[in-house]
Amino acid sequence: MSMARNLIIACAAMAGLAIPVNAQELKKIAEISVPGEPMAWFDISYLDQKTQRYYFSDRSNKAIDIIDAKTNQFLGRFAVFIGVRTANGKVDNSISGPNGLAMVGNEIWAGDGDSTVKVIDLKTMKVVDTISTGGKKRADNVEYDAKDKIVIIDNADDEPPFMTMVSAKPGHKALGKLSFPDATDGLEHPMYNPVDGLVYQAIPELRHDDKKGGVAVIDPRTIRLLKTFEVDNCKQAGMAQGPNNNLVLGCNTHGDNQTIVVMNWKSGKVVANVPDIGGADQVNYNRKNNQYYIAARAMKGGPVLGVIDAASNRLVQKIATTGGTPHSVASNEADGHVFLPVGSSDGGCSCVQVFAPAP
Repeated sequence: MSMARNLIIACAAMAGLAIPVNAQELKKIAEISVPGEPMAWFDISYLDQKTQRYYFSDRSNKAIDIIDAKTNQFLGRFAVFIGVRTANGKVDNSISGPNGLAMVGNEIWAGDGDSTVKVIDLKTMKVVDTISTGGKKRADNVEYDAKDKIVIIDNADDEPPFMTMVSAKPGHKALGKLSFPDATDGLEHPMYNPVDGLVYQAIPELRHDDKKGGVAVIDPRTIRLLKTFEVDNCKQAGMAQGPNNNLVLGCNTHGDNQTIVVMNWKSGKVVANVPDIGGADQVNYNRKNNQYYIAARAMKGGPVLGVIDAASNRLVQKIATTGGTPHSVASNEADGHVFLPVGSSDGGCSCVQVFAPAP
């Protein structure tokens, strides 16, 4: 074990981090500049493991940006979205876009601020359909059930928030809607579980209780709510599936009570409360590294990329960033690299930072 490794472990121990001996640390290896307008506003990202393309929602440039995950090169963008919009003199994310996105075969489906989803053909690089969800606010998060060819779209900011199921087959038939009247602070990220064929939906707040959230379990074929697992003191946003039937929840609590919750998706029981990390939005699991990544933009003391060992459910690393509200994260299963957009606010780099396991 190197002297540097020993020093890191000693410092982490003094900070209260119990690091497993085999935990893999990350180090920054690149910053990918994003051309155009400074990236003050952006949203969710996705890395397509098959094509090794990284996509993220760049509202400042009204676009989905494309990066080659092998070479860390900016390739281009689909500038076909509404971009940043304001209400009462302030930026209003609920009517801005692009927002969430999903890979559907050779297409990208991405939510926009006018309650539509734009379908982009990656072969022709053109918008081939614009699907209205019929809401008043943005079409926000998007997920895909590849087995049943169903796209799941959240109108997270409508009252009440609702979910729309759309067929991915030609014609893009609307299959139905599901309303969430108990979700009194909107909806966050849905996640399709290929093991049981169900959709798991993050609900930050239930019935006006800001200390009580939930994970709703939905059958996408029948568009029926099956059950809701309640979660205390989390206000979850992102969600990612890890080992041992676990989900990591991107808890968005602020202040001193910052924690990340790991839940068993079969039982709904909390497996671990991981302290000293929170204020999160998107989260990610990397199978190669066996780690969860937490885009923790609202950490007390400043934004960080949190790294949790998925074998022990322990926080092993917090990588500070300068400004930029980093709330989006994705990773590459081929080489274990992690991609974190960092905006231009508060001295941020207006770039995508890339991290790799330390040798």
